[in-house]
Amino acid sequence: MLEVKNVTGGYVNIPVLKDISFQVADGELVGLIGLNGAGKSTTIKEIIGLLSPYQGQILIDGESLQSNPQNYRKKIGFIPETPSLYEELTLKEHLEVVAMAYDLDVEQALSRAQQLLELFRLDEKLDWFPVNFSKGMKQKVMIICAFMVNPTLLIVDEPFLGLDPVAIDDLIRLLEEEKAKGTSILMSTHVLDSAEKMCDRFVILHQGQVRAQGDLATLQAEFGRKEASLNELYLALTKEGEQA
Repeated sequence: MLEVKNVTGGYVNIPVLKDISFQVADGELVGLIGLNGAGKSTTIKEIIGLLSPYQGQILIDGESLQSNPQNYRKKIGFIPETPSLYEELTLKEHLEVVAMAYDLDVEQALSRAQQLLELFRLDEKLDWFPVNFSKGMKQKVMIICAFMVNPTLLIVDEPFLGLDPVAIDDLIRLLEEEKAKGTSILMSTHVLDSAEKMCDRFVILHQGQVRAQGDLATLQAEFGRKEASLNELYLALTKEGEQA
């Protein structure tokens, strides 16, 4: 379980988040929704440890980054919006580095990754360097690296960018499988039609605060828009931003 408790934070002298709180339970997929600049990326950076909150607490399975940094980091699988690969390492070497970073047995980790490599049609490209990969292929590498470590918390930031329709369908099925295993999943995306179908609940950020959270019916009641789609609620939030 992920617990974000009364977190205020951001960058040095640039506060972004204002006393936000939400949870992602085991086996739950929660969508993190909001306009550009609402605080989604900052929230993710606070959770994975790239930023430290001014106030508040972030727990994964009851542990914080401060109380047990090694265990905390090992619990997280992260798929970033923009793939980040080492140009001098082959695909196989990337997988080996990730396994070592998580203190996993390299051979066992590579064995677990094999099914993912085959799924995303990268099993014959283990000796390729990133310069030979398309953007979509790089994104697939990031997906494989995140799933192969068997995280208890999976953070997915705009996962569908650059992926072809077949890969998107494969990723959606993988996320469903992770949910069934009990993995907590936090997904930030602007692909709201897919999010509405996939997510159990939503956290809507607006100007660094939690504007609303809950399932679609709860959000519809919060915005006073019965039977509105998630996309329609997002547009209503846009109008709020224009009026603010």
